[in-house]
Amino acid sequence: MRILALVPGGVGDQILFFPTLADLKERYPEAMIDVLVEPRAKAAYRVCPQVHEVLTFDFKDRNGPADYLNILGTIRDREYEIALSLGKNWAVGFLLWLNGIPTRVGYKTATSWFISNPAPLNENQYAAALYHDLLKGLGIDTDCPSPSITVPNGDIQWAEGEQKRLDLTEGYILIHGGASQLSQAKGINKLYPVANWQPIIEDIQSKQPNLPIVLLQGPDDAPWVTELIALYPALKVTRPEDIGKAAAMIAGANLMVCTDSAPMHLAAAVGTYTIALFGATHAEKLLPPKNDKLIGIQSPTGEMADIQPKDVLAQIWRG
Repeated sequence: MRILALVPGGVGDQILFFPTLADLKERYPEAMIDVLVEPRAKAAYRVCPQVHEVLTFDFKDRNGPADYLNILGTIRDREYEIALSLGKNWAVGFLLWLNGIPTRVGYKTATSWFISNPAPLNENQYAAALYHDLLKGLGIDTDCPSPSITVPNGDIQWAEGEQKRLDLTEGYILIHGGASQLSQAKGINKLYPVANWQPIIEDIQSKQPNLPIVLLQGPDDAPWVTELIALYPALKVTRPEDIGKAAAMIAGANLMVCTDSAPMHLAAAVGTYTIALFGATHAEKLLPPKNDKLIGIQSPTGEMADIQPKDVLAQIWRG
């Protein structure tokens, strides 16, 4: 059996979909499960053992007829028996119907005409649970597990070497304050201002002078890192080249302080104590419920800059 899951969104959306893939693989252990994702999200599947093949398609691009014909042919060649669609666009259901996939699972909406097995749509819950509800279209009605990942041994070894390079023998606090270029282009401000980070960093350095602070630098974070290093030369910087290495560094941290981002979801998956800052997005939809290791701080105004450093420090030192 071959199963296809269509999962638009970034790396964080893929990690939130991992529990669905895990339970799907448990129900169909012999099946080959493929995913169709946006090119920017392909890297997430380095840490997901349930997936056989990762196909790419830019769901949000202005695709022409030729693009849809190409992906139509790609899907048809693999002769899928089941398809799950996370999106709610009727055209995706039509695409799956054209391919002759007999079991087409999607959310029940006013335009889900081409979905053979509709699932309930409840957007007022944790996103991973929302995604997991798709399995109800296959008669799988189980509780949604927390996201988990499998970090390759090579990435764990890289992180051990990186910790030695940075002299992190007694532990460390990891900070990630960046945001993807896409979110910034959309006008979604997930950056916590450097001026707000300053009292946080200074307080940590004052109270825990022997506990290094490490900045986690992703592909779009160079300006943020450069500005902080200019202010605090003692800060250390790690630049993992892929999601597996980033996850291994996060797993080794005593504490992570971050904004709503892909590294936040990695921290949740590896069980690192994490304080996450939220602006316009809602913590209860992006953090697993009833998890004492994950603390969300919501902006009172929807603007990241309006989260007060004293509120972040209160959570850091609350124990």
